[in-house]
This record gives sequence, C-alpha cells and structure tokens, in this order.
Amino acid sequence: MTTVAPGSDVRRHELAEFLRTRRERITPEQVGLVRGPRRRTPGLRREEVAHLSSVGVTWYTWLEQARDIQVSAQVLDSVARALLLDVSEREHLFALAGSLDPAPPAACPSVTPAVRALLDQLGPIPACVQNSRYDAVAYNATYGRLLCDLDSRPPEDRNCMWLAFTDPEWREAVVDLPSTHRIMAARFRAAMAEHLAEPAWTTLLARLEGASAEFREVWARHEVVGGQVSKAKYIRNAHVGMLHVEHTNLWLGPRTGPRLVTYVPLDEETRERLEALAELAGARVPVSV
Repeated sequence: MTTVAPGSDVRRHELAEFLRTRRERITPEQVGLVRGPRRRTPGLRREEVAHLSSVGVTWYTWLEQARDIQVSAQVLDSVARALLLDVSEREHLFALAGSLDPAPPAACPSVTPAVRALLDQLGPIPACVQNSRYDAVAYNATYGRLLCDLDSRPPEDRNCMWLAFTDPEWREAVVDLPSTHRIMAARFRAAMAEHLAEPAWTTLLARLEGASAEFREVWARHEVVGGQVSKAKYIRNAHVGMLHVEHTNLWLGPRTGPRLVTYVPLDEETRERLEALAELAGARVPVSV
C-alpha cells in the first residue's frame, strides 16, 4: 500500500482536483450508464466512479476531499480506467499519488518509429534505449536475450538497475557484478539529483532498498559518477557463451536523458555468437553489420 502524497498536503489537493475535473468531463453515456431526468451533477457522480472502479463510495469521496488515506496502485489503476484517462493523464495520476503504475503504457512517447527501426536494423548487435533511470524503454530482439529473457519480465521490472540487483539470470550474465553494481548505483545517484521529488525515481529507489542488501550497501557510499561513453566488457550469455563487447552510449538528448545503448562485438568469435543469439531470438540478421 502507498500513502497518497506522503507529507504533501499540496500534492493531495492537486490529486483531488485532478480527479474531480476528470470525473466531471465524462458523460454517463460514455461509460454505459443511463442519464436520469433529475441529474444535475456535471459528468459522473462520485458514487458512479466508485462503482465503476469497484471501490467504496466513502473511500473515493475521501480521495476527492484530499484526505490523507492509503491507496494501492491497483486501485489507482481501476480509477484511471473508470475515468477513461489517456496516457498522459494516467501518468499524471500516478505521479501525483506517488505510486508506480502497475500497467504502464507499452509505447514510450520518447521512442519514435525511426528509433525503433534503427534498433531493429542494428541486429545482430544488441541495442536498447534507456532513460536516465535505467528503464529499458525499447530494445531489439538480440538485446532482449542478451542478459535475460527480457520479454518474460513484467514491464515494471524492465529496469536495468532492478535486474542487476535482483534478477538471478541477469546477475549470472554480468561477469564483474560488484564493479557493475557500484558504477550503476553511482550513475543513478548522479542522475537522480535532478529528480529527487519525482515519484517514479523515489518508488524505484524504495523498491531497490527493500529488495537488495547489496544495493543498500553500495547506495550508502554516496558515490557519484557521470555517464561514460564506452567501455569494453564481458557478458556470460546463457545461450551462446562468453561475449566480448564494447558497451557504447549514444545520447538522444541531454547527457542526463535517454540514450541508445549498443554492444558491439570486439572479436570475430563474439560476432558469430551474437549472430547465433539473434537467430535464436528471431531477429533478422543482416548480411553485413
């Protein structure tokens, strides 16, 4: 359970106003309800939203009254669906509530069709787009099988920090795990300086601290490091064996923003193994790379 806007009366009132305005814009007909002859309330009534969301009327009323109550991400999901929120509105709802969206939209607005096409054309070179929070917001088929079966992980867990500290398959693939942990945590801390009050960042931090003693240990060091451009590394892939690659970051915006991450083979054996991995992943393997 998550407390809505802990310690922030302003945020709770902003959430209450947002819900009220979204409720008032929806007609009964839009959600399959019959408009009665005596209806004076613009849009939906509170009890109708509560019914559509399968929550108590009193609880929903308190939410619109900016009461300091507790609400789960699943209930927020139900309310978002009842109020017919679009992608931006849904993101705003969860940000105001300080909660992690359990069903984030599959499409990332910052990843254009051209970038997605580029990811596919880079195959068999593993490539992905990460934001500064280490979310893998888009990736090609080879990257999807590089460190673990990424498609099998829930969307909210497709975060490289989370996987590096908690996922057994991912951790097994990383050859120098302690050093990787320190660098990733230091980069995350440096990037988070610009996002200290943002729910998505604080929620991820809380998840990591709650799930990993290793993360708590490296986080307590307060180390910071800027984003590096490239680095040679080894990856122990479960399907094709050891890979020697150059990890390269190509920024798609400011240095603290989204980046294109590629793993270019550094020897012929690695190139052949990546081609085999691409075939295993169902990727299109170009004649030349």
